[in-house]
Formats: sequence, C-alpha cells, structure tokens
Amino acid sequence: MSEEAGPPPQVESESNPAPEMVRESEVVGRSDGTASGVRIVSDNSAAAAAGGDVAEARGAATESDDEETGNPVSLQLATRRTYTDNEDLPPQEVDLDPEATDVDLNHYRLRQIENLEVLTKVEILCLRWNFIKKIENLNSLTTLTCLELYDNQITTIENLDQLVNLEVLDISFNRLRKIENLGTLKNLKKLYLCSNKITKIENLDELEGLELLELGDNKLRVIENLDKLTKLKELHLGKNKITKLENLDTLSELNTLAMQSNRLTKLEGLSNLKKLEQLYVSHNGIEKIEGLENNVLLETLDIASNRIQRIENVKHLNLLAEFWFNDNKLSEWGDLDNLPKEKLETVYFERNPIWVDGKDPNYRRKIKLALPSIQQIDATLCRV
Repeated sequence: MSEEAGPPPQVESESNPAPEMVRESEVVGRSDGTASGVRIVSDNSAAAAAGGDVAEARGAATESDDEETGNPVSLQLATRRTYTDNEDLPPQEVDLDPEATDVDLNHYRLRQIENLEVLTKVEILCLRWNFIKKIENLNSLTTLTCLELYDNQITTIENLDQLVNLEVLDISFNRLRKIENLGTLKNLKKLYLCSNKITKIENLDELEGLELLELGDNKLRVIENLDKLTKLKELHLGKNKITKLENLDTLSELNTLAMQSNRLTKLEGLSNLKKLEQLYVSHNGIEKIEGLENNVLLETLDIASNRIQRIENVKHLNLLAEFWFNDNKLSEWGDLDNLPKEKLETVYFERNPIWVDGKDPNYRRKIKLALPSIQQIDATLCRV
C-alpha cells in the first residue's frame, strides 16, 4: 500500500466534499497461475462472504499419492466449512502447479502454512486474509522473492532464515509486538509491518538494502535505530504516538516521509533530507511552517489538519505541485502570495477561516486570482 487521496476530483462544484486524506504505502497485490499438481482443498470464499456460522477448521493432509508417479497430491489445508441455513457449503478445490512462480492463496481460510514443498520455483507467495498464527514450513521455498502474510493472526516474526532471496515481506495487519529475526534477509527491499502492536523500531541494522519501511498504525513513540538504512527511500510512520521528528540525518536518499496522525508539534530534523519529494504531516499539532530550507525538491506538502495560522517559509520550494493546507487557521488572503507558483497545481484550503464555512461565493475566485495557474482547488477541478 501508495499515496493517493480520495475519488477523482469533480469540475467546478462548490458542494463537492474534499477527498478523505487517508494515505497508504504501496500495497502489493498478486494473482497466480494454477495448473495440475498439488491440490489444496478450501472453502469457496464467495460462499463464505454470503454469511453463516463458521465451523472449526479441519486437520492437515488427508491423502497423498506416490510422488514418483507424478500424480497430484491431494491435501486438505485447514479447510473451514461455512454453514448457511444449517447446510454445508461444498469446499472448493484449487490446484497448485509445481512449476508456478506466482501463487495466490488469499482468502482460503488457512490456519497453518504447510505442504508447500512442491513449489520448487515459486517466487511470489500470497497468503493474505487467512487465519495463520505462525510463520513456519517455508524453509524449502528458497526461490521466494515476495511473501505476503497480510491480515492473519501472526504474533512473532520467525522461521524466515532460509528465505535469503526475499525482496518484499508484508506482515501487516497481524499481532506483532516486536521487530525481530530479519537479519538474514540481506536482499530485502520492502518491509510492510503496518497495523500491528509494535512499540519500538529495532533490529533493522542488517537490512542495509531496504528501500521502503512501513510501520504505520503501531504503538511507536520514538523515531530511532534507522542509522544503517542509508538506502531507504520511503518511510511510513503515520498513526503512531511519535512526538518529535528526529534521528533522520543518515537517510539522505529518502524521498517520501509520511508522519500523519502523530503527536508532532514542530517541523524539524529534516535538513539532511535533501532528496525529499513528498512530506505528509497532516493531523498533528504543528503551529508553524519551518525547517524546510534544504528540502527544495519537495513536490507534495501535506500539512493539513494542524494549528497553523500563516503560510510562510515555502516560497523557495519551486517544484511544489500539491499543497494541502485544509483544516488549519489561515485567515489572511494575502498569505497565498507566499506560495511558489511555478509548478503549483493543487491546493486545499477548505475549513480554514478564509473558507467562511463554505459560504463565501468568492472563495474560489480569490484563490484563482492569487494563483492563476492552479488546476484544482480542494476536491474540484478548475475550468479551463
């Protein structure tokens, strides 16, 4: 999951609401190619969506053929049966091709990772939206470059030592409390751990090739232990309890920093981030725009939903294309003259005092007079 806002803008309608400012880092979705080989039995996800009570899961493998014959091996991986009106819905059988490189086992209600040894060439394995509690039985899948365990019930990062070719690991929306046991994953480039219960950034020093780190929606209070991640390009720490921008000086390659919905009160600690292009600090307690002197490559500045009264200290940001400033305390129309105008295309100012609760019929006209090249105001495109 990465950083887009809301539905497409409408054209010149004052009543259209602003898009919800929810941003997520890149979410990797995969599809598989299936053929004959290993058969995994699971319930039909569409049928499960229809509702009904869910019975307890069944056991592991139920039958297998001689591997030397080349015949399919029939497995039953944690089959869950869904009941509607007291009738069992038939399980859905899915064939896994031993030659497959991309395997999708999303929404199969699996309780355990097992019996995947036949996948000798798999590179992408998706196990999203299951009931998996433990990372296990993956040692033979050394060809894996992408492992997705999004939205399960995993409590510990473990048993990944043999997956040395892994480049993408997603264990978001689980029950993790600690970052650990990742030291052998030297080739890891993207690590997604959002929406867990992690309290500390730690044990990442060995991941020197990491380019994206997603730790949004956890229980972090301090930015720390990132010194070795000198190749990091994206850092997502939104929706935590962080009070200060600090310990970022070694991240000279960073181009995206997402810190929305924390407890920040000051823009600081960004002077070494000279390649920063996108900065998201909405929904904090910031009172002044400052500390951006060296961030001249900024293209997107989201500083909405703070406590800022003036637009200042941004005139030098000549590449700025998007300026999100809604839900602040701007009352002076003259402050719009302090914005860089060369590349600016999109601005959000609604729910500031200048917006007058949406009742000022000249609101948009005033913005266009101050910013003649603007293409979008709030959620509405400007007429050409």
